[in-house]
Amino acid sequence: MSKFIGILSSSVVGVGLLAGMAQAEEINVATVNNGDMIIMQKLSSAWEKETGNKINWIVLEENVLRERVTTDIATNGGQFDIMTIGGYEAPIWGKQGWLAPVDDLGDDYDYADLLDPIKKGLTVDGKLYAVPFYTESSFTLYRKDLFDAAGLKMPDNPTYDQIKDFAAKLTDKSKQQYGICLRGKPGWGENMAFLGTMINTYGGRWFDMDWKPQLTSAPWKKAIADYVALMTSYGPPGAAANGFNENQTLFSSGRCAMWIDATSAAGRVYDPKQSQVADKTGFTRAPVEVTPNGSSWSWSWNLAIPNSTKKLETAKSFVKWATSKAYVKTVGESEGWVAVPPGTRKSTYELPEYKKAAPFADTVLKAIMSADPSKPTKDPVPYTGVQFVAIPEFQSIGTVVGQQIAAALSGQQTVDAALEGAQKQVERDMTRAGYIK
Repeated sequence: MSKFIGILSSSVVGVGLLAGMAQAEEINVATVNNGDMIIMQKLSSAWEKETGNKINWIVLEENVLRERVTTDIATNGGQFDIMTIGGYEAPIWGKQGWLAPVDDLGDDYDYADLLDPIKKGLTVDGKLYAVPFYTESSFTLYRKDLFDAAGLKMPDNPTYDQIKDFAAKLTDKSKQQYGICLRGKPGWGENMAFLGTMINTYGGRWFDMDWKPQLTSAPWKKAIADYVALMTSYGPPGAAANGFNENQTLFSSGRCAMWIDATSAAGRVYDPKQSQVADKTGFTRAPVEVTPNGSSWSWSWNLAIPNSTKKLETAKSFVKWATSKAYVKTVGESEGWVAVPPGTRKSTYELPEYKKAAPFADTVLKAIMSADPSKPTKDPVPYTGVQFVAIPEFQSIGTVVGQQIAAALSGQQTVDAALEGAQKQVERDMTRAGYIK
């Protein structure tokens, strides 16, 4: 009898093991090759061990990632089970029905803890189509030592007029010291990301409620004229070739008195291993002019699940794990608290360890919370998005406009000519796409 029970027991164990093996799945996760995602890769072995599942990582440079995942999702290719996508793609793809809703990850996920502006930007018709992995806004970085030496004080809420005045006083080209560094490299995600916020706060908008472009309006003309004048007089040479990375290098090497850009730069600029000005840098909010609406951008990198996946529950399990409160603590304890994914959860900003490690945390949080993708401008608009317009056509439209403005910055044409050319092109594109009737 005992022998029979032993055989039965081993059979049950064997069935259990087989069942476990049958349930284990391998999922394909496409992500971008930046620091936060590399940490996610490193720590994901804990999820694999816990669940028995495996991850096949497809790690790509940002532009290549966008191209690969866009092609896959638009063709229903099914190559990926989880995709890292931006705040631009999430609502568009959600509306198209290309993404699985992720608002059912369980009560313990604590959706109320997600920062409201980010959650709104990922929601379409009441359904959440992606969850944020990390988020950034834009803010002003400045050299405290140069301000002190010149007897200047950076206000908590600077205006662009004040920025112009500071830039004039802090430029010394004989020392290769420039009053300000701003993006000039053309592209919807390069110069137009910054310029989108500048145009917003000057009272401009991309389109009126009938989708007619507003690129030759008074706010656009003033914003772009001020930008070109600012950069021509007080910026570094060759600014039309400088994007985020180039400006980060310039600022970190001590060449810029001010830099208005992504809050994600804070950790690197503040790190003495990567920056010559780590102990000399201050942070404040992005400048405002006519209105605070849309003055600082709102960008998120998010985890989303394409509807083409055959492994929905396993994909949801990983997405939940990688964007949870527990994950934030795991990163802090294993990689250092300054390395935790910023801008996603309220609870992160309540952690004393994070507050101590990241002196810029409050400034970043205020910037993120002030950005409202649903009200990016002073006047009503038919779109969402702060530094972009959440329509599929914006990638090409934004880049075309960015090229025209870069040509004005480099002196190849006037600001008026750049905006008139951009206006005509965008009108043609929007008419062709059926927005303008």
